[in-house]
This record gives sequence, C-alpha cells and structure tokens, in this order.
Amino acid sequence: MGAIFSGVPVIVHGLAQVLAEAGSMLFETLWALVLGFTLSGIVQAFVSRATMQQKLGNHGARATMRATLYGMASSSCSYAASAMSKSLVAKGADFVAAMVFMIASTNLVIELGLVLFVLLGWQFVAAEFIGGPIMIVLLVLGGSIVFTRSAVAAARAKLAETQNSTHASPEDAQEKASVRSLAAWSNAARYAVADATMLRRELVIGYLVAGLLAMEVPPSVWNHLFLHGHGIWTTIENALVGPLIAILSWVCSVGNVPLAAALWSGGISFGGVVAFIFADLIAMPLLLVYAKFYGWKMTRRILAAFYVVMVLGGLLTHGLFAALDLIPKNTMIEMQPTRPGWNLTTWLNLAAIIVFCAVLWLARNAKRFGGGTGYAIDPVCGMQVRESEAPATCSHDGVNYYFCADRCRERFQANPERFTGENAAHEAMEVAPEPVLLGRKKMSMPTPSVQLSTTVVDPICQMTVQLATAAATRVIDGVTYGFCGLGCAATFDEQQRTT
Repeated sequence: MGAIFSGVPVIVHGLAQVLAEAGSMLFETLWALVLGFTLSGIVQAFVSRATMQQKLGNHGARATMRATLYGMASSSCSYAASAMSKSLVAKGADFVAAMVFMIASTNLVIELGLVLFVLLGWQFVAAEFIGGPIMIVLLVLGGSIVFTRSAVAAARAKLAETQNSTHASPEDAQEKASVRSLAAWSNAARYAVADATMLRRELVIGYLVAGLLAMEVPPSVWNHLFLHGHGIWTTIENALVGPLIAILSWVCSVGNVPLAAALWSGGISFGGVVAFIFADLIAMPLLLVYAKFYGWKMTRRILAAFYVVMVLGGLLTHGLFAALDLIPKNTMIEMQPTRPGWNLTTWLNLAAIIVFCAVLWLARNAKRFGGGTGYAIDPVCGMQVRESEAPATCSHDGVNYYFCADRCRERFQANPERFTGENAAHEAMEVAPEPVLLGRKKMSMPTPSVQLSTTVVDPICQMTVQLATAAATRVIDGVTYGFCGLGCAATFDEQQRTT
C-alpha cells in the first residue's frame, strides 16, 4: 500500500504538467479560435448555400471550383461536412464534387489557418492552403476511377434507405442577408457560438492529448515510429504514417492541430505533419459515419482515395516547400506555462474575450433583433442549422427537432430525455399531438398558431418545407398544408378523394 501511495505525487505531478502544457497551447491560440469562429459565423450567415443543389452536377472545373468555395464558406466541423456532403449526394450532386466539398470544408477554412499559424507557423498555413487544392486536383483526376458508376449507384441506394424521404427539399427561401441587418448579424453570432459549442469536445481532447504526447512520451518512442536520416525515404515513411495516426487518434476538425504540433516536436517530417492534418476526414468515427451513409464497400473506396491523395498531397507539398527552402528548421514547439505579465498574446486574448462576450450577447438576444427565424439549434451538439436544409429531423412528444447530422439524431433518439427541455423546445416547432388519418398515412394536425409560421411539415413525406417556396399548397378546414413537390401534392389530393 505504501508503494501505491508513494506513487500518487508522481502521478499528480505528471498530470499537472500535462494540464499546464495543454493550457499553454490553449492560451496561445485563444484569440485565434475566437477570431476564427467569429469570421466563420459571418461567412456562414452572409454566404447563401441555396444554389449548391443545382451547380454540383459533375466534377468538371467549374463544379469543382464551386464545391471548393462552398466548402470554404461552411463550418469546419468534420461531422457537419460529412452530413452536408451526404445531403448533396442525396439531392443528385456528383459524388466526387461532394467529396471535394468535404475536403475544402475541413482543410481550407479560416479558424484552421489561424490555429496553425499560432501553433506551427506561417509555413504550415501556406502548406495547408496550397496542399488542399493539390489534394482536390488529385481527387478529381482519380475520382472517376475509384468512384465508378456502379459503386456510386450502390452508395446512393444505400443512402436512400437511410433517408426519411427521397424527395428533394425545397430551395432555401432566405434572401441574401444584408450587412445592415442586425438580424443577420445576430444569426452570424449564433453560428459562431454554435460552432464553438459543437467543437468543444474535439478541442478539449485535442489539447489534452497534445499535452500528454508532449510531456509524457519520451523521444525514443518518436524515433522508433518515424524514420530519421534516410533522405527521401524518411519523407515518404512519415507521410505514410501521418494519416494512420489520424485514423487512430479519433480526433478531427481543428482539434487535431495541437496533435500535429506535438508530432512536429516529436520529429515527424514537414510532409508527414501536413498529411496528418489533411487526414482529419478519415478519423475512425468518420469512417463509421461513411459506412452508415454509403455502406462499407464505398467507405473502403473513400478511405483508399482519401489516404492516397492525403499522402501524395503531403509529399508534393513537402517537395515544393523543400525546393523553395521554406521548410522550418526548428521542429521544437516549446510552450511552457505562461508567467504572469502583459505581452502581445495577453492583449490579443483580452480583445478576443471582449469580442466573444459581444458575440455571445448578440447570439442570446437574436430573437430581439429578428434573428433566428428559420433556424434551429441541434439539441445534441449545439450546432445551428437552417430548418429548410437540416440533414436530419425527428419528432418527439409533438415537437420537431433538427440536427446537423444523422449521428446527432441517433444519439437523440437513443435517449431523448437527455436532450429535451425548455431550451430545446424553444428552438423547435410545436405541433398538436392528435393525429389525423389521411388514407394510410398519419400526420399531426398543426395548431392554429403554427399556421402563422412559414415552416410546415409535408403530410406525405414528412419533410420540412417553407410555405413561401412550397411547390404546392392546399387549404382544408382552415389548415394550410405545404408540399415539397407536385408528386406529394397529387398523392395528398388522391387521399382526400378516397377518404
């Protein structure tokens, strides 16, 4: 027993060192995170995504450019990116273009570049924004070979099984947001706060694991894991190993940047770090998501294609930077606990905290300024989604809930009581619990208060539609029904004739 208790101070001391290192990384990047999330929220609120469904029908040069720009304008969350790409595929977008969107969404976004700049330096930011397009070009060139017509058809069939409906959702009716609109700015604030809330788990894990690797893993482990002193073979081996570490780390999005800093300090090559950062889309949780969407056959193709383009992207970026003599010479990222005192980072963090408080206040008072209309908050992860384009929805106790991905909906359905409450119900659209039989389908009759809302549920396919842009509407007994397509309206009319 004495030996056990004598080891307690050592464990506590080691834990304190890990927390101190993680805290130092967080302190150094706090201002970058706040600035990144704020800018990302502004982009998401003011850049419309209504034309995505129509302009990604192939993976030609123009469609690829659109997919890249749409991805850059979206949230950096890997799960949200996978859900959005799934929605694009379900709505008829080219499969390769949807994969391009996903790569751009997680590798060419503002907050990632800022955190890279603080932790690793400008060379890694440049590598990210140069290597990302290289990956996209490689994926487009080889996409037709890997994602064959038969494979894509099978994936679409699998995807159709998981969808609530095969109907296309209506176009987003939201007009282009005006920079003079306080409601639009409050929506931007809601996006920023929601994205930060959504990624809090990834960030905490990323910083803690990075602190653990930096303080507790001896250099000999890295020396055995990564080759050293073998010229080009070192670069190749490191680039091959980097994505494999990403698969096993279970950390994605911005959260893998602190891990990249730890790996860089551990001796992995420049190209290996770049390949590791690229590989956030093949972390194990996301592979499970792809399997649920498209089946394991397509998931293996996605893994193979992404792994190859990520390794090649890291190698080509490394070669380009080596030729230009831009690879950093110092690989040590030493962040000791910050001592009390005022320096540039402290002032930047103070400004960031003030900005964050203003953004938080604006987000929480969005309703006062007319914001939040047509939006909902995912009750599981906290992400803000537009009701008209939510990747997943479900109803519980007469309330509709909207989710950023099927993964969140499944967690909600497994234990809805955990996520329901006043805050969640406040963001959802209430419907009366009494069902009305229409032919062989049951639907919930909206209460008169819902008739004032612009959002209703299609009684045939149960898809959320906006009355202003519904393909068809019907008024029966003072109740207005909206339909996502003329087919649903025709089915509804037939049911009315037979009842």
